[in-house]
Amino acid sequence: MKYSMNLLLWGPQIDDSLFPTLELIKEIGFDGVEVPIFNTNPAHWFNFRKKLDELGLACETDTICGPSEHLISPDPAMRRHTIDHLKSALDCSLVLGATKLMGPYHSALGVFTGQPATPEEWQWAIEGIREVADYAESLDITLGLEYLNRFELYLTSCGDELIRFVDEVNHPHCKIMFDTFHANIEEKNIGDTMRKAGDRISFIQLSENDRSTPGKGNVDWEGVFKAIKDIRYDGWISIEAFSQKLPVANIWRKMFESEEQLMRDGLAFIKSNLS
Repeated sequence: MKYSMNLLLWGPQIDDSLFPTLELIKEIGFDGVEVPIFNTNPAHWFNFRKKLDELGLACETDTICGPSEHLISPDPAMRRHTIDHLKSALDCSLVLGATKLMGPYHSALGVFTGQPATPEEWQWAIEGIREVADYAESLDITLGLEYLNRFELYLTSCGDELIRFVDEVNHPHCKIMFDTFHANIEEKNIGDTMRKAGDRISFIQLSENDRSTPGKGNVDWEGVFKAIKDIRYDGWISIEAFSQKLPVANIWRKMFESEEQLMRDGLAFIKSNLS
C-alpha cells in the first residue's frame, strides 16, 4: 500500500509556496501527494516536479470541470473545449510524472438542469471520456473517474451509476477513483459498494464525513477497511481533507487543530487499520 496526501487541504493555489508543506508531508511518512490541476499550462509544473523528485515524493493528479468546461453541454463547441481542457490537464500530469488523472470531470461541478441526466447527456459524456481516455493511453496515464453527492453533481451521484458509466466507456485507461465522503452520503453500505466496484477502483480517497481528520467522524471505517482488504486493493490510499482555505468546499468553521495534526493522526489511523 502507498499513502498520499491531497494538497487541496492548503487551498487551490498550488505552486512553489507549498514546498515547505511538501517537506513536512515527506517527513511525516507519506509516499506521495495528490496534486490538483487547475493551472493547465504544463510549464507551470516543471519546478514543482523538480521539488517532488528531490524529496522522493510520487504524485498523482486531480482535476475538475466548472461551468466553462461541461462535457454534457448541449453546445458541441463547449464539449470540444472540455475535451481539449482535459487533454491539457493530462499534459500537466505527464510533466508531474503522474500515472493517474482523477476527478468528477465527466460533467461540470455544480451545474444542474433540475432533471436527471438524459440519455443524450449520458452519451455525450461516454463519447467525450472515451476520447480523453484514448489520449491518456498515449501518455500511459489512466483516468480515475469519481462520483460526487447529489448536491454537487447529477450525471453520476452513486456507485452504481459510476460503475455503469465506466463499464460503458469500456476503456482500459478509464477506471474509478473512490471517495468515502460522497459514499457516506449516498450509499446504503459503503463497503458493499466498494466490493461491487472491485478491480475497477484504481485509487481511494479516505475522507471523513465532515472533511476533517479520518477516524474522528461517523464514516463506517470498519466497513471501509474490510472492503479494501476484501477486494485485495494494494494501490494508493490518500487522505482528502478540506479547510476554510478552500472556499468551494463550503467549510465555515475550523474542523481540526492543524494541518500537521490532521496528517499525523490520519495517517496513523489508516495504517493501524490496514497493517
